[in-house]
Amino acid sequence: MYGLMAAYDEPEALLQATQRAYEVGYRRMDAYSPFPVEGLSDALGFTRSRLPLLVLGGGMIGALGGYMLQYYTSVITYPHNVGGRPFHSWPAFIPVTFESAILVAGVTAVLGMLALNGLPRPHHPVFNVERFERVSNDQFFLCIEAEDGQFDYAGTKQFLLSTSPREVADVLY
Repeated sequence: MYGLMAAYDEPEALLQATQRAYEVGYRRMDAYSPFPVEGLSDALGFTRSRLPLLVLGGGMIGALGGYMLQYYTSVITYPHNVGGRPFHSWPAFIPVTFESAILVAGVTAVLGMLALNGLPRPHHPVFNVERFERVSNDQFFLCIEAEDGQFDYAGTKQFLLSTSPREVADVLY
């Protein structure tokens, strides 16, 4: 079993149910809606992403790698006096350093986003709930995962029923 899912007709009902679930102590839950609901991410307990730090680190590694590559090739491995400039001509290294920083930061952003979101995931267990196909039209869903420390099938189902949903369904793998 993946968890329990409650269906709601209004975004306010979903938001209130999510806030109550967080207050009760549920932490492994997710909400689904056809449009963004203001305050829902706060109610779910979302925190700041680590992605900006990953991108910063990737950019710094890219810049350092680009600079060191140029330094190694121009000063250590193949020193050539071109136009009387010094071997370590750092102003000439800036464009490649900048471009390598941007390249590695961009690749880190894409791969980090995929990893932090758990993607690619071609099939999610919530797709097994028959009513879930209406999530893109007019339904709102709150799913509490069975991996949550507070999860008890009967207690969680009773809690979800107390939030006045249209229905509560089992989410199976």
